[in-house]
Amino acid sequence: MSNDKQNEASQRRQFSPEQKIKILRQHLLDKIPISEVCEKHQITPTQFYQWQKTFFENGAMAFAKTNSRAASQAEQRLAALENKLQRKDEVIAEIMAEHILLKKELGES
Repeated sequence: MSNDKQNEASQRRQFSPEQKIKILRQHLLDKIPISEVCEKHQITPTQFYQWQKTFFENGAMAFAKTNSRAASQAEQRLAALENKLQRKDEVIAEIMAEHILLKKELGES
């Protein structure tokens, strides 16, 4: 990779989802031309349109409150089941260690 490309890659900025929405809002709601928005934030129009496409493709999630509640409950249930599974694995490991120790003490291999 050449130095120019390395510098360009290292200077690439990351925008948070909130920042991206704020940038999109400037054009969509405040009616600022895309060229001005892109110049102000040092992004390309292609990048702007990609963010806009992603925003509209995933926009339904903003209105899906019942789905987010269900997803949250599912995540909590998953976490509880993972904890339960981990405890079972720990108990099994402890029992196996005791079993191996007893076998050694009894001279079994």
